[in-house]
Amino acid sequence: MDTLTAKSEATYAAIIETALDMALADGIGKLSLGEIAKRLELSKSGVFSRVGSLEALQSAVLDEYDRRFAAEVFMPSLKLPPGLPRLMAQVNQWLQRSCTLGPRTGCLYTAGAFEYDDLGDSPLRERLQQGIGRWRASLRRTVLQALELGQLRPDTDPEQLVFEIYCLIVGLLHDARFMRDPSSVKRMQIAFNRLISTYKSFTYPA
Repeated sequence: MDTLTAKSEATYAAIIETALDMALADGIGKLSLGEIAKRLELSKSGVFSRVGSLEALQSAVLDEYDRRFAAEVFMPSLKLPPGLPRLMAQVNQWLQRSCTLGPRTGCLYTAGAFEYDDLGDSPLRERLQQGIGRWRASLRRTVLQALELGQLRPDTDPEQLVFEIYCLIVGLLHDARFMRDPSSVKRMQIAFNRLISTYKSFTYPA
């Protein structure tokens, strides 16, 4: 790799990193090419030439957020046996990530969903929906594994269970981050354990 290419890639990485920080702090919809250029001491055209449109930048930021989220939440669970052990690990990692306060621990999708829920269709709204859909699909695959392995009751509706888990996560984000409720993590754990207990097969160890 020549020096010019390496410098260009480093600049692009810095743009995405800065944009991700801005999106986590202010929302994905508040990104601005001009503000990124200002923070990195670049020209606006210099930022544009590397990322293209604002919509392309927003998509790239969400792609990077997805990569980090998967690495922290979903990938570690693959080391565990399939089914419920993985599901429990995924939810626990998601829980720990959601309740950790700091400039880099917000949820772009939950914030974006509330920001765009009443707005008309747009490329960004569609991209946010796709991202949430992929997360739910990952949970659904794990639930289906648990069902196939006999770890869940045979009458389990995977869509319903995924919906209930996702609602618990959104509730946790609200209380942990917005309400600053220190008991939110414990309440979420109790709620999730109670939820899973209603779905577990009678033959699966408690």
